[in-house]
Amino acid sequence: MTFREHARYAILVPSSMGVRITPNDRQPVHISTGFHMQATSAETNVISISAALGLKVKVLTTFVKMSPIAQFIKNDLRRRGIEFEGKEIPQGGPWGYRHQFNIADSGYGLRAPQVQNDRAGEVGKTLNIQDFDLDRLFQREGVALLHLSGLIAALSPNTGAFCLELARKAKQSGTKISFDLNYRASFWEERQSELRQLFTELAGCADFLIGNEEDFQLALGLTGPASGGKNLLDQTANFKEMILKAKQAYPKVELFATTLREVVNANEHLWGAIMLADDQWIQIEPRLIQVMDRIGGGDGFVGGLLYGLLKGYSLTESLQLAWASGAYVVTLLDDFGLPLNEEQLWRIYEGNARVKR
Repeated sequence: MTFREHARYAILVPSSMGVRITPNDRQPVHISTGFHMQATSAETNVISISAALGLKVKVLTTFVKMSPIAQFIKNDLRRRGIEFEGKEIPQGGPWGYRHQFNIADSGYGLRAPQVQNDRAGEVGKTLNIQDFDLDRLFQREGVALLHLSGLIAALSPNTGAFCLELARKAKQSGTKISFDLNYRASFWEERQSELRQLFTELAGCADFLIGNEEDFQLALGLTGPASGGKNLLDQTANFKEMILKAKQAYPKVELFATTLREVVNANEHLWGAIMLADDQWIQIEPRLIQVMDRIGGGDGFVGGLLYGLLKGYSLTESLQLAWASGAYVVTLLDDFGLPLNEEQLWRIYEGNARVKR
């Protein structure tokens, strides 16, 4: 995989930032009195891996002006080594704009995780292409990779148009595009026709497409098998069948990838990965991993994959880094990963949990 040279930013993402609140000690939300709060978004969770390992990354977003939550988010992005750029929107009173809240129960044993999104008045819905200098970003500064998520694309008509304009500018500038379909039924309610058209156009711009077989069916309208709770052998076969159809529909896409996950219980998952690139299938057979909080594992997988590709690793090595990054993130309280170095990820992939002195 070759990327544009002389790019200031390895990865650029559009995103709507918020905070995630999780009970201490893996307790359920409804009986908890102590909580851990972190800044979050799917897109910045992806680029946290590259930022921690030394690549220059940036998020385009919006903030609520004079908001302590906005300041909390900015401070956290700085801590993670993520540059940010975005307009500040006046709150407009107590019923105006705010940053979204994600309230998450990590689950334990046979008690499943449960997530509630509170996105009323979300300031990120106002993202507008007019608020950014795309010529500066893509032409004068340069971007190697634009990463898009279906979560930000489907958030509002504004954010959908914003993602599409970014994708068009990226194509004109020689910037590669990755698109994680991230289908969410609640985002698509009563907007199926509008979003199907948007997602189809974004997929047509993409160099890398990420998602499971249901993402490809529901977001892009491709026909194929549904995974619906089947085992990993079924997931693998279904993914291969679906991706061969997707490759026909989107022949310019260079790489298709997804995780393979089967939940044993909230603390243990079978974790694998599969990818089609350069007309070859590459697969990591599922292995048992321990899980502290499953949320963010998929973003960690994508983050490790993009990092490996940007660093020039082979396709197999990039998928191994993706597997390890996802397995790393699910051991953390936050839903993003800040690996100490590459060695930490390679040790995870190798299954080497011996103490390092």
